[in-house]
Amino acid sequence: KFLEEVLKEFPNLSKNKQTVKFNDINQLKNASQGEELLGKKTKKLVHYLNSEPFLNFLTNLTGIENLLPDPTLSGGGYHEIKPGGFLKIHADFNKHPKYGLDRRLNLLIYLNKNWDDNYGGNFELWDKDMKSCVKKIPPNFNNVAIFSTTTNSYHGHPNPLKCPKNRSRKSIALYYYTNGRPEKEKIK
Repeated sequence: KFLEEVLKEFPNLSKNKQTVKFNDINQLKNASQGEELLGKKTKKLVHYLNSEPFLNFLTNLTGIENLLPDPTLSGGGYHEIKPGGFLKIHADFNKHPKYGLDRRLNLLIYLNKNWDDNYGGNFELWDKDMKSCVKKIPPNFNNVAIFSTTTNSYHGHPNPLKCPKNRSRKSIALYYYTNGRPEKEKIK
């Protein structure tokens, strides 16, 4: 029920002047920046997902100690992809642009009710050589993806979205950091 209230607050990012618009060879999507566009319920959700109890849950789930949230939502927040939009397979940035912390985890919450598989938009996780997809997660309402952020944690949804013009693929993204990362994860 709470997530339904969050969905009601989701703005049309393509029509908002404060939206960050990505339109290049690798992506066609819209995103919010910071908390300014977040609705009241969405802020409450984001603040909980950045809280100590949730960080403890993530540590228990992943084994990654000393996780820190990103209060600036740099790259996080609302994400929206309209028909024809896509996100080529890629690995994310590994350092926080302001704090220099190491990005360790991504959390994606999907907000798409009655999503038809024919629309596409599945979240794809690929192998470390970027040769094949190893897992697909449909962007259905209340689906959550949590995955590690390394130089070879490849993911995306490479095929253009085929949903009707009055629909879009909506999600909320949050990123978690540590001060340093294990040697085996560092770029050599």
